[in-house]
Amino acid sequence: MKVVLRALVAGVAGLALVGGADGADLAPETVREIAREAYVYGYPMVDNYRIQYAYFQDETDPEFKAPRNTLFNIPRVFTPEDKAVQTPNSDTPYSWIGLDLRAEPVVFTIPPIADGRYWSLQLIDLYTFNFAYLGSRATGNDGGSIAIAGPGWQGDTPAGVEAVIRSETDILLGLFRTQLFNPDDLDNVKAIQGQYRVQPLSTFLGAVTPPPAPPVDWIAPLAPEAQRSSLDFFGVLNFLLQFAPAVPSEAALRERFASIGVGAGLPFDPDALPPDTRAAFEAGIVDAWAEFDALKREVDAGRVTSGDLFGTRDYLGGNYLYRMAGAVLGIYGNSKEEAIYPAYFVDADGQLLDGANRYTLRFAPGEEPPANSFWSLTLYEMPASLLSDNPIDRYLLNSPMLGDFVRDADGGLTFDIRHDGPGAAREANWLPAPTGPFALVMRIYWPKAQALDGRWTPPRLRKAN
Repeated sequence: MKVVLRALVAGVAGLALVGGADGADLAPETVREIAREAYVYGYPMVDNYRIQYAYFQDETDPEFKAPRNTLFNIPRVFTPEDKAVQTPNSDTPYSWIGLDLRAEPVVFTIPPIADGRYWSLQLIDLYTFNFAYLGSRATGNDGGSIAIAGPGWQGDTPAGVEAVIRSETDILLGLFRTQLFNPDDLDNVKAIQGQYRVQPLSTFLGAVTPPPAPPVDWIAPLAPEAQRSSLDFFGVLNFLLQFAPAVPSEAALRERFASIGVGAGLPFDPDALPPDTRAAFEAGIVDAWAEFDALKREVDAGRVTSGDLFGTRDYLGGNYLYRMAGAVLGIYGNSKEEAIYPAYFVDADGQLLDGANRYTLRFAPGEEPPANSFWSLTLYEMPASLLSDNPIDRYLLNSPMLGDFVRDADGGLTFDIRHDGPGAAREANWLPAPTGPFALVMRIYWPKAQALDGRWTPPRLRKAN
């Protein structure tokens, strides 16, 4: 039998019970509070699914990459034409794979990669937890084979596999980043990407293939704007929870969600809700965004950083608002040990960034971002948070470009962030801005200890005289 969203079945959809299995009514204030909690909890999953559906399910989507369990290499960096993922990096060509582990584990085999070239495989579950890493920092550049297993798989480490890493969800994402040093280096990156191999465990072992998992009727995702307000959000969440068995620490939370009809495979029809209940759900979503807005102000002020928003379940420790903020501000961001993202949404005076102004960012001598691998500064148009088209096709400045930059008289380094060019003498240091709102994100890959413990802090972005 196919897995379907049962809320679509006529006559059953209206049974999204408020009050749980016993049918006891809940006060609207209670529904509102639980709806807020469920929305904050579920937003990363719903947005994650929107992207994965475009990449791995909908072959008519211009962003489609490949069917699930098939690796897709992108032998280029991201440009303004890539619109599915907000705040993408444009430093490292990506390789994407959407995984379905319901039938059996998959095995990643990595070739040896030359020392000095950064690579990573970020494993992101349906919740958007970064539950594991392979790569230069985590496992080195020597290569090898690692198996990834879903929550229902039982077995020992197979022959020829160095380790088995377990995911809490059956549906997940693998994201390779392979460092590109300069445009002339692209063929080397392509050669490395061509040696990444992903196989079902049975194929890797030359064993009998297990029975396939039941087919899934993948439901259409919500558009980004609809995710922010539509009550259909909870129907999509219910569909996704079927692939994410509750962990013990969340059993009580899931029961609380189920009391308002939010749970794995439960029917959910907003049109069948009583008016006061519907209003309570809508108010819960508004409350969730108000909570996010308050946190965003903390991010803008630098009191909450990217390093707080991304990581494992244990690291985030039940802070679902941080997980939501990570998804909104830069879904699939790395855990801080892998990369940190000092971000500029406002200037040194606390004003939102706008291309009507000119800005400078200066690193004093010896104060450039401390990275074991490399660093970059990327500009995004807001509010879409996508790369900004410009006449010189430059979306970032990074450490591999250090030999091209013009140094200050004292050896420091000043970047010009502005819409109009600074002149030929300083064009190498120019990061073109749009005419309207924008943001800047610094990336420090494999950050050194002083970037993590506060001994190094990013400079302020200042309006130019």
